[in-house]
Amino acid sequence: MSNYRQVFGKWGEEFAAQYLISRGYKILAKNVRTPYGEIDLVAMQQTAVDGINTAPVIVFVEVKTRSSTAFGFPEASINAKKQEHILAAAQYYLVKNPNLDGDWRVDVIAIQRHSRSEPPSVEHFENVFTA
Repeated sequence: MSNYRQVFGKWGEEFAAQYLISRGYKILAKNVRTPYGEIDLVAMQQTAVDGINTAPVIVFVEVKTRSSTAFGFPEASINAKKQEHILAAAQYYLVKNPNLDGDWRVDVIAIQRHSRSEPPSVEHFENVFTA
């Protein structure tokens, strides 16, 4: 992978982490390596219903960043094989971290950054696929 792509990808992952934090998520881990591939972000979402906190949800986040749509939208690059790898990596992570008991899901954050002078566009797709 070229250095530019690595730097751009890391920028997108950090942007996604800050995006999630600004929406009340807690980042638990970044760039987790597993035998099934890397998990970009592991986060925890705590929600409240009628002022009462619900059980936290562990969120595995795949970040896709693009500078143009010449090869399609960022989220379109997640094919069936990539989905299998993400699910296997998430399940591996949960086995290795038994203290994270409860509900979990996989989200995708798609970022398009067309220029440095404009803010990037962000699409957050929640619970994109399940085991």
